[in-house]
Amino acid sequence: MIKILVDAMGGDNAPAAIVQGAALAIERDSDLHIVFTGRQQEIQAELDKLKFDKSRVEIVDCADVIGMNDNPVEAVRRSDSSMMKAFAMLRKNEDICAFVTAGSTGAAIAGGQILLGRIRGVKRAALCPAIPNSRGGVTLLCDCGANTECKPVMLCQFALLASAYAKVGFGMQNPKVGLLNNGTEEHKGDLLRQETYKYLSQMEGINFVGNIEGRDIMVGDCDVAVADGYTGNIALKSIEGCGKLVLGVMKKEFSATLRSKIGYLFLKKAIKNMRGQLDFEKVGGALLLGLKKVVVKSHGSSKPQTIAAAIANAAHIYRGGLVPAVEKSLESVNLNSIVTESGE
Repeated sequence: MIKILVDAMGGDNAPAAIVQGAALAIERDSDLHIVFTGRQQEIQAELDKLKFDKSRVEIVDCADVIGMNDNPVEAVRRSDSSMMKAFAMLRKNEDICAFVTAGSTGAAIAGGQILLGRIRGVKRAALCPAIPNSRGGVTLLCDCGANTECKPVMLCQFALLASAYAKVGFGMQNPKVGLLNNGTEEHKGDLLRQETYKYLSQMEGINFVGNIEGRDIMVGDCDVAVADGYTGNIALKSIEGCGKLVLGVMKKEFSATLRSKIGYLFLKKAIKNMRGQLDFEKVGGALLLGLKKVVVKSHGSSKPQTIAAAIANAAHIYRGGLVPAVEKSLESVNLNSIVTESGE
């Protein structure tokens, strides 16, 4: 039995979308057991609307809910909130495997690092979403917002963390790692990028292919894109915006005239396949890499299908042994020289 905590009050559509998504996940995986944290009466009211195996569900009542705009550091002190109660349970209970939340990203990062804790040797946890690429697979972007200011040792660890995720989560045997930069040449970028390039080139345990540009995340031959959280977040939001623009323009144009509507009927299957390939919600959210247990952060506007995918991904990652894989990677790579030279 895989027991997963779910923050029922996190996100714009909570608790209805969260509960519905968890129900979908349970129907698809006979080995799942869901523990909701949140306001019991509201969660129970949503459960009563659904028909599924409720013997595999339990509720931990929490009176407090952390809002999207609440201060992350202050939020950690709110022990009776649905998110922080979940992190405390995740740390204390060995039988709980993972946690899924669509709540505040800042609070999730702070709670994960302070209450749950990082894997021994990890400098900072990093957010790592899976972005659809032109090869029909995904490119992992690490980091995309958890760490706006980084040092070379942190970016090198992001490469290790995301490489382990690529192997465990997506079956990539030797994932190609690129450093997100403003050009592919070795000398490009600021001092951080130049120093990181040098260290990544010397590291064992990763398949470093050099600098990559923003467009290479989706159309290049790269499996992992390493970035500081500031740059990575801009890249992620730009990609998301571009995807929405393309789909929005297509919808507008195909409904503009009778001829375009008829044309849509002939292209319907191809468009559906394209939408599926560009679907950012397949994995359900970004993995918070580097923590002692699996934590998936879903988008605040997540719908039931997205939450179900996030729960399924959390179970898949746990089954694959991500945390032991990261620990093994850290043990096999000596970063002492990087730590010393980067001033940490």
